[in-house]
Amino acid sequence: MAETQSTRFIDLAFSDGTPKKAFFTALVVGTVLTLINHGDVLLSGNYPPILKVLLTYCVPFCVTTWGSYLGKKANILNQQNT
Repeated sequence: MAETQSTRFIDLAFSDGTPKKAFFTALVVGTVLTLINHGDVLLSGNYPPILKVLLTYCVPFCVTTWGSYLGKKANILNQQNT
């Protein structure tokens, strides 16, 4: 009988390089979004609110992590059902 894999969030979201992928995605997407959302403030020589900038980077990190989790979970469930 095959061993069943865990589908817990913590087990899947922080394995197989997911945090690293999410980090680099957040760097790219977060930078683009920061420039779109706060470019005018930056060009005027001012600093945008730091909390807003941090959240701008946090969102793509969370979305990438969540998407990876759902994909891994679906794959495990499909393998268990076949």
